[in-house]
Amino acid sequence: MTAIDWNRLATRARRGRRVRSGLLLAFLTLVSLPVILPFFWVVVISVSARTGGVEAAVLWKACAVLVPCVLAYAGVHTFIASVRARIIAGLLLGGLCLIGLYVLIGADLHLNNYRFLVNPNLIEDIRGAATIGGQFPWVWEAFGNSLLVAITSMTLKVIVATLAGYYLSRFAFRGRSFFLQSLLLLEVFHPWMLTIPIFLVIFWVGLLNTLSGPILVLTVIDLPFYIFIMKGFFDAVPWDIEMSAMTDGATRRQAFRHVVLPQVRGGIIAISVLGFIKGWEEYVFVTALRTGNSYWVMSTYLYYVAEDVMGVDYGLVAAVSVFYMLPSLLLYLFLQKYLTQLTLGGVKG
Repeated sequence: MTAIDWNRLATRARRGRRVRSGLLLAFLTLVSLPVILPFFWVVVISVSARTGGVEAAVLWKACAVLVPCVLAYAGVHTFIASVRARIIAGLLLGGLCLIGLYVLIGADLHLNNYRFLVNPNLIEDIRGAATIGGQFPWVWEAFGNSLLVAITSMTLKVIVATLAGYYLSRFAFRGRSFFLQSLLLLEVFHPWMLTIPIFLVIFWVGLLNTLSGPILVLTVIDLPFYIFIMKGFFDAVPWDIEMSAMTDGATRRQAFRHVVLPQVRGGIIAISVLGFIKGWEEYVFVTALRTGNSYWVMSTYLYYVAEDVMGVDYGLVAAVSVFYMLPSLLLYLFLQKYLTQLTLGGVKG
């Protein structure tokens, strides 16, 4: 009887797994390049464009350095588990990227397009108040308003969706099925269809031209979807562990806080990220619920920076765009550990 060479089989299996992982990574890279490349271009334009525009050769030279470095780090992150090795590889690749950019397009690099961060009157001086029909604020004012809208609406969504999802998951009450069906029905209609009725309601309650209007509208519109997400997470948490906690002397509130909530942390993080990004990027309702320039947020700021009949300053638009993308990017980088390991609750047995 022929002896089985287990070492050979294990080696073959590892080799096959590496080949499959490599092929999958190559496929995902090819699919994502058309989406990622414009982001690279925006960054390059923001640090290289001048009054006359930007040369296409500069964009392609920069991408010839940036894309391989990013793909190399993606490969390192995929195949190397050591956090220390990842950090070292990231620093080395970052240094090589900076050296390559300096060699190829060093003469074209500058930070002049970001001077709007320190000059309150820069946009008005460049465009003129008559171009947009009103005064431009300093970018930090719009940035602060966007943060207020995003964080406040996110907080309201998380609190209401978590409590409503728990109640719908744990309690059977008259009208529960009809309520769930109504939530699904609300998701059928696009919120933009309700712009005029929402405007009238906000006007009648006296919240027109205030940030409270968009905050409440964004919260109410997104709640049905977030409630369903949290209900799914609560459904996946076994009822037995909550009952065990109450049997041991905990109140329902204590069991909810100390036993159930930790099990649905992934869902809370997910809706928090979604809620923040939705509030941060909102344009339709923050524009529709104001008259004139009563308040500014980053989405309207970017729109009016790019809107100029006398010619667009692409370097300035790209710089504002990069600044606009930073909060969402940083939020993902800090929470990617939790977002990539989401489960639908439950406990490990």
